[in-house]
Amino acid sequence: MKKILVSTALLAGVLSYAGGFRVSLQGVKQMAMAHTSAHAEDASVAFFNPAGMSFIPAKLSIAAGGFGASSKVTFQNLNTLQSTESDNPMGTPIYAAVAYRPIENLSVGFSFTTPFGSTIKYPYDWEGREMVQKLELKSFYFQPMVSVKLAPWVSFGASYIYARGSVNWDKAVTQLGGGQVNIKDDKASGHGYGFGFYFRPEDKLDVSVAYRSPVDIKAKNGTATFQFPSQSVYPLLGLDGSGKDSFTATLPLVEEYTIGLTYKITPKWLVAADFNYHGWEKYSKLTLDFANAPLGSPPDPTIVVSPKNFRNSKTFRLGTQYAFTEMISARLGAYYDESPYSDEDFIPETPSYNTYVITGGVGFKLKKFGVDVAGGYAMPQSRDVKNANLGFYGQSKATAFYFGLGLSYNPF
Repeated sequence: MKKILVSTALLAGVLSYAGGFRVSLQGVKQMAMAHTSAHAEDASVAFFNPAGMSFIPAKLSIAAGGFGASSKVTFQNLNTLQSTESDNPMGTPIYAAVAYRPIENLSVGFSFTTPFGSTIKYPYDWEGREMVQKLELKSFYFQPMVSVKLAPWVSFGASYIYARGSVNWDKAVTQLGGGQVNIKDDKASGHGYGFGFYFRPEDKLDVSVAYRSPVDIKAKNGTATFQFPSQSVYPLLGLDGSGKDSFTATLPLVEEYTIGLTYKITPKWLVAADFNYHGWEKYSKLTLDFANAPLGSPPDPTIVVSPKNFRNSKTFRLGTQYAFTEMISARLGAYYDESPYSDEDFIPETPSYNTYVITGGVGFKLKKFGVDVAGGYAMPQSRDVKNANLGFYGQSKATAFYFGLGLSYNPF
């Protein structure tokens, strides 16, 4: 029975175009320029660096948007040559932000984002069904924030993060006559913070330095529901006839360091670059504590420990924007995102790849309103899967693309 849950990745979603399960979709304008961050034109800067609010031209700024994200994962067993494709539904990350400057050197704001999460769905009879059949993740960040202008050229900002998460995970049980288990929690939560400095030493140059803390998402009352053809199996797991058990677990949504620069080569043309450092090393293992089911090892068989062995990773981003007129701007970008784990630690519930991404978009300014559209195409590099711990071997490939629509309003 130990194998039933030993590969658990509670609350971990999949986006094959992002390292680990981080979703780099928090601003349509930013995404069109490779998701670079040193852009203080409207409230969408709030998620990237709260200090940027001090340099928004308008006293009040509102920004919101959403994305469609499509991804597909293909796994092939190189011994049998059998190939399996995921059938993932369209992901829909969203964001909204508001920034307001009540007095000259003080700005306050609020950001709502979905920085972790997605869905992966394999055929229910595929060879990795004991690890995952379907996994749905949703996460939400709520961030009130403040920014203080320390001098005309520099500001400091900080935010508090309240995070909510939910998971709905199906996987097969091939022991004890075969069956199914559903792992679910829709009330997981955690807390964190962020802070940063935003510099504008001259009109042509913006520099953003920001940090976002890890957030430990805690599932305190999750439910695991087992389904077996024979009712006689449930007493072996310490369960009643309903087949339900409760569990607790903690998943770290990892810290992130960002340095971003934007330089205006001419009044119409700017270039931007970002470097991100992700603290994935914190996700070395995952521990589930069940109330009754003896699925682990002595001395406490109700505790299941699953090694993850993630390592810290980096992302390199480069973007550009050219304003054809005061109303129309075109944007392009490219970035490289490292996977946080090796081929020997590849896991199908959170497939991750070293990925090249190209992006582009167009922005329109209509007096107080802004409309931005963007798209991106990811080119994940295939992986030779060699996970001896799970007995999982083969080759994994992925494709992904996404598009977004953003709106902004700067009345005064």
